[in-house]
Amino acid sequence: MSKTVWIVQQYASTPATGIGGRHYYLGRELVKLGYKVYLIASASHHLLREKPVLNQPFKIETLEEGFYFVWVNMPDYTEAHSKQRALNWFLFPWQIQKLARKIADKPDAVLSSSPSLIAFLGAQRLAKKFKARLVFEVRDIWPLTLTEIGGYSPKHPFIRLMQWVEDKAYRDSDAVVSNLKNSVEHMAGRGMARDKFSWVPNGFSLDEVNQKIPLNHTAAAQLPKNKFIIGYTGTLGVANALQTLIEAAERLQEYTEIAFVLVGAGKEKAALQSLVAEKQLRNIFFIDPIPKVEIQSILSEFDACYIGLTKDPLFRFGVSPNKLFDYLYSGKPIVYGIESGEYKPIEDSKAGLQIPAQAPEQLADAVLSLYQMPAEERLAMGENGRKAALKQYEYGQLANQLIKVLFN
Repeated sequence: MSKTVWIVQQYASTPATGIGGRHYYLGRELVKLGYKVYLIASASHHLLREKPVLNQPFKIETLEEGFYFVWVNMPDYTEAHSKQRALNWFLFPWQIQKLARKIADKPDAVLSSSPSLIAFLGAQRLAKKFKARLVFEVRDIWPLTLTEIGGYSPKHPFIRLMQWVEDKAYRDSDAVVSNLKNSVEHMAGRGMARDKFSWVPNGFSLDEVNQKIPLNHTAAAQLPKNKFIIGYTGTLGVANALQTLIEAAERLQEYTEIAFVLVGAGKEKAALQSLVAEKQLRNIFFIDPIPKVEIQSILSEFDACYIGLTKDPLFRFGVSPNKLFDYLYSGKPIVYGIESGEYKPIEDSKAGLQIPAQAPEQLADAVLSLYQMPAEERLAMGENGRKAALKQYEYGQLANQLIKVLFN
């Protein structure tokens, strides 16, 4: 008889409604391995592109045999900083307790993924009711993010409540998992035993990347011809340190064979385009977002890939940006401009060059180094990255790791 896993992730989505993401892909792989999976999420949150319409408290959608998405009807909101979002943190764990009477397949394991942190209280009640193993997952360390980045006082009543929930989750869970490799240091500091912890990073779907749909004609026509291309794909936001990339491009203007290509959209796109125009840079090209299934096709046109993040003290616990795994699988060398503590994926796998965050001079030097390097050396770096992707970050492999956490 197959075992059943309930995954509680308030902000989960499917590819049709949002990005799909970590739990969608892990769920699909668990089903391939013979498990039944129920992925439980709010039907209204700021990360949904298409919100499902619900006329009842819950909607159970069959994604494929054995894999079910459970939508929970919640008050609507659109902005991430909405008061309703905060209210929903409390409504969601209350609502999901009613699923005990709605889902026919009772859980053998319940995984509660934070954020939302407070959802753990509802997940714990469900696990207790069914005598299921309880696993707490941390994708962002709350309330630490709110105090270190948001500027809230640790003495704020709401932060104190969150701190109580976080400590309770570490104490009461059978196991704790995170996609942040060094987060165990924080958890141990809160009193959790280190042997409770497992690292399961984000990854990539082999099924998806192997589709490799040809690049659409519009995007293909916008690529610079006969250039050494440093490429970036994804959100054009402040956190992605793309101003650093532009400053590096400015330093390399005399190398007319080098071009920088930014593929995507985001709140910073217009500001970045204005900056390029102001500096009169002719070595930077912007391309509109492309479907995810075309990502490998455009990466194949690059000579190297750039990934960066602004400096953030929380990154000392590690990062797990999704584009990194697409880059690694592409077999292209990577310039990694992130300060992520002891997590050094590019340096450790010899898949490119690792530089400090927000350091345009070092970034320019790294790009020039790759450009001037023999092609076979770049090829070797890319191959190292591809091997690392298949060995460490493929969702089929990660699902097997998660099974060990879920079922000891």
